[in-house]
Amino acid sequence: MKEEIRQRALELGFDVCGFAEARPLNDLREFYEHFLEEERQATMAYLQRYAPQRLDPDLLLAGVKTVIAFLINYYPPLLIPEEDNFILSKYAPGKRYPQYIKRKMEPLLGLIASCGDNVQSKIYVDSGPVLEKAWARRCGIGWQGKHTIIVNPSRGSYFYIGIILTTLDLEPDPPESDHCGNCTRCMEACPTGALDRSYQLDIRKCITYCTTVKNAFMTGKVRSRLNGRIFGCDICQDACPWNRFSKPTTETWFHPHPDLLKLRKNDWINLSRERFDELFVGTSVEESGYERLMRNIDYARS
Repeated sequence: MKEEIRQRALELGFDVCGFAEARPLNDLREFYEHFLEEERQATMAYLQRYAPQRLDPDLLLAGVKTVIAFLINYYPPLLIPEEDNFILSKYAPGKRYPQYIKRKMEPLLGLIASCGDNVQSKIYVDSGPVLEKAWARRCGIGWQGKHTIIVNPSRGSYFYIGIILTTLDLEPDPPESDHCGNCTRCMEACPTGALDRSYQLDIRKCITYCTTVKNAFMTGKVRSRLNGRIFGCDICQDACPWNRFSKPTTETWFHPHPDLLKLRKNDWINLSRERFDELFVGTSVEESGYERLMRNIDYARS
């Protein structure tokens, strides 16, 4: 049944699927508590509010036995030119992914439910208090790099993560080992010092957080080091040598509007709300809002 679930996940368009025993993440408890004590969560108060649930999956689904993790590639088929241009993160122009990925995972719930009476399961995709990256590593589908992002050894790091908690007892896969070694390219590349320690991110200094989260405060230091980035940031991922294995996604849901490839700095500066709506309908950029994007453009110009 485990291999049937894995094969069905691949047929549905997921790139990798792995399994882990559902148990409290006690080995991460001290690290997580220290992270919160230093207020590295910034304005994302939910990271503290739901800390117990993030560390113990049984608080999310009573009787949970297995965690199943999935990766789905979002690397765009065509990159927006950076010359005489502002820069968007590679995920930003694609349509919002959580509900889309959840819909893709729903057939798996039916397959899992068919394995026995009263089998209960829950899906999480960037929703709910789940430490997705920790479970991805335990499920053997990647390791958490020094930039804190999951890296798959044969596919790189440009992925979304999906998680299923289930009361079905399935044999776990071996966890993925760390392959970063002595490499610190991601940390050295970060222009704001957000990666000031290996495997730790100071969210307050992260360009992605500062340019995308609605209530995020952007310091003068971050503003001065945007390097043309107006929504999100891929600097640490682009620096990672494992991303030489990244390949364009075939999921058209994640493809950018073709007109985005034609825009240059002056077009962005004069972007109207109507044009914004056309280019970014259904995306994370739309959710963040026209005003925030234009504010980011002003910051990136100064």
